Amino acid sequence: MSSTLTDGLNFLYKATPRRVWNATQIVGSYILSKLTGKARHRGMPLALSFEPTTSCNLRCPECPSGLRSFTRPTGMMQEDLFKKTIDEVASRLWYLIFYFQGEPYLHPKFLELVNYASQKGIYTATSTNAHFLNEQNARRTVESGLDRLIISLDGTTQEVYQQYRVGGKLEKVLEGTRNVVKWRKELRSSTPRIIFQFLVVRPNEHQIDDAKQLAEALGVDDVWFKTAQIYDYQNGSPLIPTIDYYSRYENNQNGTFSLKNKLVNHCWKMWHSCVVTWDGLVVPCCFDKDAEYRLGDLKEQTFASLWQGKKYQGFRKALLKGRDQVEMCRNCTEGTKVWG
Repeated sequence: MSSTLTDGLNFLYKATPRRVWNATQIVGSYILSKLTGKARHRGMPLALSFEPTTSCNLRCPECPSGLRSFTRPTGMMQEDLFKKTIDEVASRLWYLIFYFQGEPYLHPKFLELVNYASQKGIYTATSTNAHFLNEQNARRTVESGLDRLIISLDGTTQEVYQQYRVGGKLEKVLEGTRNVVKWRKELRSSTPRIIFQFLVVRPNEHQIDDAKQLAEALGVDDVWFKTAQIYDYQNGSPLIPTIDYYSRYENNQNGTFSLKNKLVNHCWKMWHSCVVTWDGLVVPCCFDKDAEYRLGDLKEQTFASLWQGKKYQGFRKALLKGRDQVEMCRNCTEGTKVWG
């Protein structure tokens, strides 16, 4: 059985009557909102992103954590806040990714948080630079019940890897990958599904085939090639790939670039998911990296009260009226992922 099929069946296994009914409510209200142009919403989120920490050991050039460019504070998610929120949403929540900004494995109780969500039958995933997957953490990762482990590769030689993953060591990534593959076999576990995520930029675009070969040699289940978000793309960037297929931006042939995707006045993410920062702020999606569009605070509110509250509904209404009027949405290329 292929890893993709196994993973899909694992995801479907998490289905419960309440989760399926919740999904039906969300899809129905989203379609109705698109058709009428009025923000209508029923249900609770299908998916959440939790930010264990904003701390990171690397200095990647297009990442606020790496650049240390946040105006919001750096910190670690409190265990009590996480558990309180999960307890409230678990019966209808299907998918939980432990990632927003920062390196999740820097959180001292990260794998305990994963296990808490896994015990409630939620599909769990994380994204890591894999520098902390030593023998102990690799074994604990498998034992935690984590369903999907996304490992950032971004280069198959140190020279290329370090051009984007500044301060990183490729050998640490490969060693960590080997450790998880080993412990998954040792413990006879089907999870986590291990994925190399390759962010395609100009310095590494010539290593796409090498990444596929490396994944196969290490026993990694899949490779995902992802287009890169560039903040100041209008006048070009040395990170924009020359291979058009892997670029979010179109060369206007006059020294300027523009987004390929046309902005449409709706967004599925505003109906089915959101992001929770390490300190409990709820923001619309992963594009709000500095938490400018704060729609609630879980230290002061229940999740249900803010999810269906006036502020959230107002944001959904603004998107339906004119998505290009929301600054965060102008560099959004939702859906432009390239699967290898």
